[in-house]
Amino acid sequence: MKWSDFFTSSVGKKLIMSLSGLFLIAFLVVHVGLNACIWAMDDGVMFNKAAHFMGSNVVPRVLEIGLFATFFLHIIQGLVLEFQNRAKRKKGYAVKMGSKGSAWYRKSMGLLGTLILLFLIMHIAHFWVPSRITGLEPVYIDGKEYHNLFAEMASVFNDNLLVVILYVLGCFSLAWHLVHGFQSAFRALGLTNHKYIALINSVGIGFSVIVPLAFALMPVSFYLGWV
Repeated sequence: MKWSDFFTSSVGKKLIMSLSGLFLIAFLVVHVGLNACIWAMDDGVMFNKAAHFMGSNVVPRVLEIGLFATFFLHIIQGLVLEFQNRAKRKKGYAVKMGSKGSAWYRKSMGLLGTLILLFLIMHIAHFWVPSRITGLEPVYIDGKEYHNLFAEMASVFNDNLLVVILYVLGCFSLAWHLVHGFQSAFRALGLTNHKYIALINSVGIGFSVIVPLAFALMPVSFYLGWV
């Protein structure tokens, strides 16, 4: 089989989804760690320094290009698989499966992925575009100029309940997406041993709760004046 045939096959597409998903999971770890600096209670000094490093260092900038490419690939491949699965299920089950069938989140990956895409577009418009393209107001720390991304977060979330709610809903969608996607990514790589799968499922559930919860608490913290 040619490599081109493999990557257009069902197995190849699932492998691409798996590898791109694991890369995005690694990104979430870095992103949540950086954003957690808002809770340093130093008026955003640590956060602005961390954000400046990510925006000015060549390695993160190169990885940023790969990140956007991976997002695009993951979303497109996910939609392709969703449409193919729907095409194979032209006839519904004669008997309702209820809880015996696939879990709700497994049957709703397409919907959750679409909600996450819309959330991602909003997030890019709020922070990436001002930080990378249109520019942000400067802040001086130890005599050095930084983009004041902390002030931009405060501007977006302070006294704007609707935006906060939309971000929390986006994080909720991300959590449900990760519950299935985390363990599914490892299964697609052939890790089907019951011993490892049990551990991966446990880690995946913890990750799917803790990381989206931390992200959701960020806009809430600004809105409620906790930072």
